[in-house]
Amino acid sequence: MTLLFAHQATQVATQSGIGIGSAVAVVCSWQRNRSILLASISGLFSWIYVIYFALTRTADE
Repeated sequence: MTLLFAHQATQVATQSGIGIGSAVAVVCSWQRNRSILLASISGLFSWIYVIYFALTRTADE
């Protein structure tokens, strides 16, 4: 019974809200651009933007 409840709670938590990729993308975009619009767009692209950011970042970022 406890295992079933834990599985259901985990499933609900992962289905609601934003994903970790979107959160990382928004933070990276905000740190670089300081623009809400660009941060929102980056959040939509999620891991694609995170990979782009990792490949194009400079030493001071």
